Amino acid sequence: MSTTLTWATPPQAVLFDLDGTLADTAGDLGGAVNRLRAAQGLAPQPLELLRPWASAGARGLLAAGMDIHPDHPEYENYRLAFLDAYMQCLAETTCLFEGMEAVLQDIESRGMKWGVVTNKPHRFTMPVMEGLGLVQRAGVIISGDSTAHAKPHPLPLLTACEQLGVSPQATLYVGDDLRDIQAAKAAHMPSAAAAWGYLGHGTDIQVWQADVITPLPTDLIACWA
Repeated sequence: MSTTLTWATPPQAVLFDLDGTLADTAGDLGGAVNRLRAAQGLAPQPLELLRPWASAGARGLLAAGMDIHPDHPEYENYRLAFLDAYMQCLAETTCLFEGMEAVLQDIESRGMKWGVVTNKPHRFTMPVMEGLGLVQRAGVIISGDSTAHAKPHPLPLLTACEQLGVSPQATLYVGDDLRDIQAAKAAHMPSAAAAWGYLGHGTDIQVWQADVITPLPTDLIACWA
């Protein structure tokens, strides 16, 4: 699929999902799972097994790493324990994906705006963004609890556009999960599927029907260049 977009109006902004799109957070998310396993005397799970679930939040990671699902009677306790463990290690290995800094610099050099729209709760989003040194550079940061609805609802994306002062039609949303593409479509916003991201287990991103599929972060530049 081409990485060239046909814009209805000149591009003004790019919005990114956080986990698995802008930043590689899988190591720290997996580390939180393995802290829970260690507390129960279990051997750590390899990151390769946990990585595809890193965009699926606590639910996906607990299922993959602990075989704990929402119908488990202790699920809520496990979920809270996972979140507490993640808070203790969320900036240990997290970093921008290779090439992403060049993408951000390109956006900034063109006078365009960029920001983050994630389903990650605010109390985790901001420390991660601070650890990456991006809080001051991002034009907007919308977390999963910043608005009344999270993705795949369009409200977080529409709120980000409103705060940036741009139209959805002039904004590209980049994400590595089906919910990202669904949210962009609902907001009438061009979308790019981040093929370098976590994607979920056995996912065929072609069926998401994103406007473009980008194999590497730097491939995004062709979307607005």
